[in-house]
Amino acid sequence: MNNLTKIKIFRPSNEVFEAFVDPSKIGNFWFSSSSERWEQGKMVTLRYDEYDAQVNIEVMEVEINRKIVFQWGEGHIVTITLKELDNSSTIIEVNEEGFKENDDELTSQLINNKEGWVYMLTCLKGYLEYGINLRAALVK
Repeated sequence: MNNLTKIKIFRPSNEVFEAFVDPSKIGNFWFSSSSERWEQGKMVTLRYDEYDAQVNIEVMEVEINRKIVFQWGEGHIVTITLKELDNSSTIIEVNEEGFKENDDELTSQLINNKEGWVYMLTCLKGYLEYGINLRAALVK
């Protein structure tokens, strides 16, 4: 069972890619910080200072300016795919797999997951297109 979320960002794929893998940029739209550059085979620690929380991810695959695959949580695999349409726009797809179809909380998990990815991608769009930081504003 997977959850797919897409958005169009008016920036070339190399800028979108660098926003994820460069530790100095990720804090502008998603996590507060990243322990290091995202590269295949690395374990990276991502922090949310606002919630005093952190998560470790295993970067499983990287295709420069095209794809990032990582694992987090209980066996969830996230694939971020970048499809450059022209020199100024990119479709970004986030596909998270690992949801258990027979889980009583499946619907709630999928809705919460979709909400999180939509929010993160909206923050990414705000950062890359307008230079604004919207992260950590979502209240549940």
